[in-house]
Amino acid sequence: MPQSRHPSKDAYTLILDAIDVGIYKPGDRLVESELAERFGVSRTPIREALQRLETQSLLERDGRSLIVASLNHNQMAELYIVRRELEGLAASLAAKHATEEEIRVLQEMVAEDDALVDDPAALSRANRRFHEQIHLASHNRYLVQQLDLVHRTMALMATTSLAAQGRSEIAQSEHKGIVEAIAARDEEGAAKALKEHISVAFMTRLKQDAIRRDG
Repeated sequence: MPQSRHPSKDAYTLILDAIDVGIYKPGDRLVESELAERFGVSRTPIREALQRLETQSLLERDGRSLIVASLNHNQMAELYIVRRELEGLAASLAAKHATEEEIRVLQEMVAEDDALVDDPAALSRANRRFHEQIHLASHNRYLVQQLDLVHRTMALMATTSLAAQGRSEIAQSEHKGIVEAIAARDEEGAAKALKEHISVAFMTRLKQDAIRRDG
């Protein structure tokens, strides 16, 4: 069934959002005519959007078709390395530039997210919002743009590391440490805390993948 038209969003953003929220998952085939009908736009902007997404490696060729890309082990490792460094920089800049209001919002987010530790899907969405808030608090538009692409690419992983046993509680504790460092204007400490947070998430995902392979 076609969705209602989105005059404020272009075809690229509509498709990207659909991948981001899991409507289209890794391996799913994307067809111009079906996308045009779903989003209520013509096929020309859909075609241009698909080409752009392929250039960004979010889509890949499967014969003559375009499918949502999936990440192999090396690609996942490369993504986490870049994410770790960029997120660390964002935390450092947030400690330097965040307003008092932005810091209070981060503190409230962490407190509210404690109620979601038993719901990995909801906590994953909250986790995304939390990290985006840190990106914005860095007050560096170019860094925000790069991190947005990194987080979009994270959608190519079918599962969240927060689903691992005990990871939700640990992640929440890590988030609190990150915010404490930002609130203290500890640039080095904030960067270190966020980098360690990403490293633990990566190790958790590697363990999840190992279990799936053995299964």
